[in-house]
Amino acid sequence: MFQGLIERARRTVRGSADDIGWLQHASGMPSVEDGTGRFMEILDNIRHGIHKLPNSMVYLLVPGLFSNHGPLYFVSIKTSFSKMGLACHIAKIHSEASVEKNARELKEYIEEIYWGSQKRVMLLGHSKGGVDAAAALSLYWSDLKDKVAGLALTQSPYGGSPIASDILREGQLGDYVNIRRLMEIIICKVIKGDMQALEDLTYERRKEFLTKHQLPSELPVVSFHTEAGITRAVLATLSHVAHAELPLMAPLSAGESPILPVVIPLGAAMAACAQLLQIRYGEKSDGLVTCRDAEVPGSTVVRPKRKMDHAWMVYSSLSGDPSDGDASQMCEALLTLLVEVGQRKRHEFAMKDE
Repeated sequence: MFQGLIERARRTVRGSADDIGWLQHASGMPSVEDGTGRFMEILDNIRHGIHKLPNSMVYLLVPGLFSNHGPLYFVSIKTSFSKMGLACHIAKIHSEASVEKNARELKEYIEEIYWGSQKRVMLLGHSKGGVDAAAALSLYWSDLKDKVAGLALTQSPYGGSPIASDILREGQLGDYVNIRRLMEIIICKVIKGDMQALEDLTYERRKEFLTKHQLPSELPVVSFHTEAGITRAVLATLSHVAHAELPLMAPLSAGESPILPVVIPLGAAMAACAQLLQIRYGEKSDGLVTCRDAEVPGSTVVRPKRKMDHAWMVYSSLSGDPSDGDASQMCEALLTLLVEVGQRKRHEFAMKDE
């Protein structure tokens, strides 16, 4: 029994130390290309009113884990794209479902969009949404290759998540308080999700999946990751996640109920998690996903210096410098870069064919 306790302690202490960034030294994986400089140029152009995203494509935003519980997830980005006359949709998937289930749903979603518009689809997935989208293209590429123009993954745990792995890893000291059972209750009973969704983000499952199913080499891919700030100012940041409609009161009655923003301190939570990952593993992260695990092999990687946590890309903050560019502009810049990557990749493949 004592020996077993020692082994549990060792596994608990090591945690995910041997797994973080495994993709960067895995054999057979293609190298990445740094696209940060070009991304910043495009972002600056967008901030000065130069928009180059073509309307010859449909833009599909794929939300991440627990997105169904945040009504404003991706909404500002879709609104911004629509104002530019671009066809943009938010994939209505059950984000707490397994990766393979969502991959099948996304395949059908893409086919439906293509058949209805006769335009190719460009995907942008956030967090687990990027993992789901990549799985759809890996598993169903033969059906989708003529219908998809490219994939951008933003803050996605493509290689896996130390948080998911540390929570679910068996043989730890946490087994004595049954952390896994607690997570099952939260995910399955409280938010009506599938435990498989979290399990699919562990290093063990990601290694198993990516060994069998890699992204096709001809697919244009951009991956984007950030580092969360951990300053006092960040701890005081509030994120706008929903609207609350107040009951209509006689003195205020003008035909409409007053609407108030629902804000929560996501920045503080992300900063605390980022600090924990920094202290425990010496790894930079956005609070949930380490920078190294978000770099997709063979992709053009964007590594901005600006501090942004995991929620920043999809929920607007009530503070921040507008001169740095907002989330909508960031996504527009990523997709514009993806268009350029696609043009270059098609040219390279054409040259090879000749």
